[in-house]
Amino acid sequence: MTPISFLGEYEATLDAKGRFLLPAGFKRQLPEGEATRFVLNRGFEKCLTLYPMQSWQPLFDQISTLNDFDPKVREFRRYFLNGAVEVEPDTAGRILIPKNLSEYARLGKDLVLTGALNKIEIWDKTEYQKFFESVSTADFSALAASVMAPKTGGFNG
Repeated sequence: MTPISFLGEYEATLDAKGRFLLPAGFKRQLPEGEATRFVLNRGFEKCLTLYPMQSWQPLFDQISTLNDFDPKVREFRRYFLNGAVEVEPDTAGRILIPKNLSEYARLGKDLVLTGALNKIEIWDKTEYQKFFESVSTADFSALAASVMAPKTGGFNG
């Protein structure tokens, strides 16, 4: 099974019923037969994450093996899995975003969908722009240096 990896940034529109059309650029990046079922979940920031089942299942399996006697595990599961829902495109290819998830991400009519490795992030366009405007190039450079710095002979850019 080929790992899924999404790249790109696309705009989409949320209709009056809370549905959006998955951009063709992302559909082309899905392996054959993977375009039918997803899990939609809250993101760590005020966005949503759309996981193809192939990406969601290993993550869910890993979360399922965590120690249920650890209060931090239970807390993490509640935060991470709260609101997660399986979704599939309708006959017109639209995906419905449940109201509680739409409200969490403060989604308006205009959306930005971005590739985030094995998932797609769904942002309100205004919130997405604010997120990037809030980080200076110096802050981003410092973040990149701390995250990408070689630990022991790793990536050296």
